[in-house]
Amino acid sequence: MVKSDCECELLVVGGGLGGCAAALAALEAGRRVVLTEPTDWIGGQVSQQGVPPDENRWIESCGAARSYARYRSLVRGYYREHFPLTRSAFEDACLNPGGAWVSRIGHLPWVSVAVLQAMLARYVASGRLRLWHEVEPTGAEVDGDAVRAVTFRQVNGGEPFVVQAKFVIDASECGDLLPLAGCEYVTGFESQSEHGEPHAPAAAQPTNMQAVTWCFAMDCAAGDHVIDRPSDYDHWREYVPAVTPAWPGRMLSWVYSNPRTLEPCKGTVEAGERGGEAGVRLWEYRQVLDPRIFDPAMRTGLDEVADALHPGITIVNWPQNDYIVGPVFECKDAAHHMRQAKRLSLSLFYWMQTEAPRSDGGVGYPNLRLRPDVMGTCDGFAKRPYIREARRIRAQLTVTENHVARHARGSDAEAARFDDSVGIGAYHLDLHPSTGGDNYIDMPSYPFQIPLRALVPVRLRNLLPAAKNIGTTHIANGCYRLHPVEWSIGEAAGQLAAMCVDEGVSPQAVAASAERVEALQRALTARGVPLDWPAIRVPG
Repeated sequence: MVKSDCECELLVVGGGLGGCAAALAALEAGRRVVLTEPTDWIGGQVSQQGVPPDENRWIESCGAARSYARYRSLVRGYYREHFPLTRSAFEDACLNPGGAWVSRIGHLPWVSVAVLQAMLARYVASGRLRLWHEVEPTGAEVDGDAVRAVTFRQVNGGEPFVVQAKFVIDASECGDLLPLAGCEYVTGFESQSEHGEPHAPAAAQPTNMQAVTWCFAMDCAAGDHVIDRPSDYDHWREYVPAVTPAWPGRMLSWVYSNPRTLEPCKGTVEAGERGGEAGVRLWEYRQVLDPRIFDPAMRTGLDEVADALHPGITIVNWPQNDYIVGPVFECKDAAHHMRQAKRLSLSLFYWMQTEAPRSDGGVGYPNLRLRPDVMGTCDGFAKRPYIREARRIRAQLTVTENHVARHARGSDAEAARFDDSVGIGAYHLDLHPSTGGDNYIDMPSYPFQIPLRALVPVRLRNLLPAAKNIGTTHIANGCYRLHPVEWSIGEAAGQLAAMCVDEGVSPQAVAASAERVEALQRALTARGVPLDWPAIRVPG
């Protein structure tokens, strides 16, 4: 039970990867922190949303902060300590527990929860970190250009309470604190005239946002596990996404738009190689448990253990359950769209069990089974939908398509360089179909830097973003939204907030002073945060 009121040096709102990284950085800088989380799991997209890490191709050797590398190492260590691995798996320095092909470290969501809790444990025990689950912000007290306090409610009932803080970090999944604090922000797609982006529309589209996806976990087990027919199944069975260029048929189908070419692409959950004649092997796309890494001789002998380890567990975060009918914030029907996103995923699962075409000419896979234990829920669905796009602050600098896209950089052959870099990242510009009717927008980009000024609001002097809510455009968010980048954004925000509290200055004062920027960069470098890319960033 939380106290009705408290005071702290730093309040971090949101326990996702950015929020955890921000809290760790501030705690290691000597600050006292309150970290709040609206669910019972910290970790955000990697846990409560069920999305194994999307990372750059060099992640095993460079391209991420030392603290993020430690998080990855601890995930692998958890499997070595607690799971019956084969000798080859145990000795594999690059162990991929799930065997996913989209992630080099696919793993069970609750493993990340355990690892992140362990990383924070010493500070919780010492009292320097108060970690409160199942609370969410409902209001903020603002005095001029400063946030003085944030009001919270307990999601399961109870009296509201107020947290007073010297500094506030918004690490929520949708940028929830920004409107409550009156912070200037933008949503959706900016106009081409605002930033000169080649792929932006002529007029701004504030409710045109990337799809959300309500993920679920499933395995395949003997028997008939068909769920009750969803009441709105017929609607989703006939649904065709209204996007341009056109989607190649119904949403509930193995055929979907190839993200890069937009040509029809076939998926399958049956045996077959990725990209082979059978189609893209969707089962291993985000598989989180690979039975091949487990040593049968070390199993307990219990049938349920054997069943749990065969034939593997996967997370369904596929084109077929990307929800684009409407946004889940900044519109009056947001709650409705949140519910419908889950209904789409439920219908997809029922379709796979009952009507999905099989290679043998039959239909349906009744032996597909939901796995509630994997998601920490009663139904096997994630606690929250996967959010790809949030409210984004109006920042001193907005990162755009022109800063990172290969087609926009001309002869530079690299992303724009920033003297105030506070971290790095790399990913292609990966935008999923959107609520405004866009199909995939997927373009090559260069490895990039995270500029300090993209974290600094134009006005508020004691609030920072620490997730997908920094100063990027709708397009640039497509490569700044991934797991290790969000971690680095949070780490930079936590270090900056600690510096501001120590010196009694604002982020704006830090950004305006070359001396202070260099001091911040030295502190980040000492933490193992790379500020620039090595020569490996040459296109390859």
